Amino acid sequence: MHPNAQTIETFYTCFGKRDAEGMIACYAPDVEFSDPVFPLLRGEEVFAMWRMLAGRAKDLRIEASGIAGDDITGRAHWEAYYTFSQTGAAVHNRIDASFVFRDGKITRHADRFDLHAWAGMALGSRGRLLGWLPWMQGQIRKTADKGLRAHIAKTRG
Repeated sequence: MHPNAQTIETFYTCFGKRDAEGMIACYAPDVEFSDPVFPLLRGEEVFAMWRMLAGRAKDLRIEASGIAGDDITGRAHWEAYYTFSQTGAAVHNRIDASFVFRDGKITRHADRFDLHAWAGMALGSRGRLLGWLPWMQGQIRKTADKGLRAHIAKTRG
């Protein structure tokens, strides 16, 4: 296995254990992360997001597959099973991830998943009916960002 593929494997193994510090160790300090909920986070924001998500997760199960990497890029498919803390709803999210590496560390991590499908699972009928609307997706992003900013403020002071 290529060392960068091993880094991806380590990342998801740590995620499954809710070991945010282990995940963060796979990243370069200037990492950029994006997904449909957090469109662009950088460095400490990325680290805070994983600390927040790992800290909230009570019944998280991660299954990673299709892990591959070369000297510059990598990819994986992963599935997350958990209870969404805000609603108590069961979520099974299917995600495709791409990575860019520098000196053995992840510098760019992009996750892709169907936000409408996620909203339907996490938010119930409201998410199923309205989750495709740009306005609703904007509300999901706004709520997530507000939670992240509160988490950052709480951990700083």
